[in-house]
Amino acid sequence: MTRRVINRRYLAPVQGVLDRIRHRVYEAVVLTFAVASVVEALAAHHVHARWLVVLLALGWTLPFAVRRRYPLWAPVVACVFLSAFALTSPERSITSLTMPFVAALAAAVSLGLLADRRLAIAGWAAVIATAAVIDSQSGSAYSDFFWTTLILTLAWFFGAALGSRTEQARELSRRVEAAERDRATAAERATAEERARIARELHDVVAHSVSVMVVQTSGVRRLLKEEQHREREALMSVEQIGRQALTEMRRMLGVMRSGGDPPAALTPQPGLQHLDRLIAQVEEAGMPVTLRVEGDRPELSPGIDLSAYRIVQEGLTNALKHAKGAHAEVLVRYIDSSVQLEIADDGQGVPSRDGMGHGLVGMRERVALYGGTIEAGPRDGGGFLLRARLPVEGRA
Repeated sequence: MTRRVINRRYLAPVQGVLDRIRHRVYEAVVLTFAVASVVEALAAHHVHARWLVVLLALGWTLPFAVRRRYPLWAPVVACVFLSAFALTSPERSITSLTMPFVAALAAAVSLGLLADRRLAIAGWAAVIATAAVIDSQSGSAYSDFFWTTLILTLAWFFGAALGSRTEQARELSRRVEAAERDRATAAERATAEERARIARELHDVVAHSVSVMVVQTSGVRRLLKEEQHREREALMSVEQIGRQALTEMRRMLGVMRSGGDPPAALTPQPGLQHLDRLIAQVEEAGMPVTLRVEGDRPELSPGIDLSAYRIVQEGLTNALKHAKGAHAEVLVRYIDSSVQLEIADDGQGVPSRDGMGHGLVGMRERVALYGGTIEAGPRDGGGFLLRARLPVEGRA
């Protein structure tokens, strides 16, 4: 999804430039059409009242420049000027010009492009009526009117087909944009939920540590002699501050928890030492799992230990969901000052195109919290591979 967002971010300005170029090209075509009509009116033989015809030529060409703003009235105005040209010009003037017929074709196509079929049909009738007026004033036979009507009707159907395809493309584009927005919203919601879950779990971890500190401080304070007032007062202050910190942390968790969140767990948070129990549960669900541990386990902070466990848990859950019946491997490697995790399966892989399911979104949040790295994607030979690295100390 990130790649799609970046592509859309860079393609949007390009699309805007292309739209402006198309608009400029269209305006240039309309201007060329107007100039050609004026030149023809001035240069053609047997044209009566040339300056009147020039004005009428501008009337049946320039309205197309504002067709996007007035898709109905622009071609209708052109038809009105074509009819006025036929009614005010003698027969030889009408037959000596070709641009009026081109304007009638453009009007037919423009009216066929209308999305409202009733208006489009009314526009077709207006074009045919204009053609009837021109043919009646030019002395054409009924066969000529038949062929004129046929050509203009075909032009109208061409515009209708083009408009239908354009509308379908626009509708598809709107649906794609709506799907992208829904996808982004779902990812943001999943991220927010995962962050709230991480906060609740870290609350339990920190609360346990602070509770131990308070209890130990209280025990040491009670062991001190009565005459050691300063030491007892210092320990009393540390104990009170610790209890206040626990109270404020519970209030903070209450603010973060929504109405549908489960209550805080009373059991200790799991860690890498509980992987055997997790793997047994996955194998009971139908997926055999092989666990390998390399290196000597260092002293891990509770938060990193919990995050590493959750990453393995989510990786096995994804493998069980998308590669049921396959075999999974879990590797925990303690090296230097980091913990490396690999969860691989030999199934068909996660069907998500971009590999950014909501589970991976949550894992990325956990890894980013401690300054680690994570990679996920298809592996060579088939299957899916998740690789993560967490620093032993975590990010300060």
